[in-house]
Amino acid sequence: MVQGVGFRMFIVREATDLNLSGWTRNRPDGSVVIEAQGEPSLVEELVRKANIGPSKSRVTRVIVRETPTVDVAKGFHILD
Repeated sequence: MVQGVGFRMFIVREATDLNLSGWTRNRPDGSVVIEAQGEPSLVEELVRKANIGPSKSRVTRVIVRETPTVDVAKGFHILD
């Protein structure tokens, strides 16, 4: 559950720095979904950073699933 800690903006900054494409958004249950595409080692780095989160966060679990690649807009975005 992520509320008021800037988690999505953290993910956007980190993914952009890693030159990944994709998106992040909040789910109704308070969790966050991230879909990232790019060099596999860089996606793994984003997962590592997501496990840590921004300084005000407490990450308890990250679930990683590999999904088929789909075309996404270049860059990393927050979806509502």
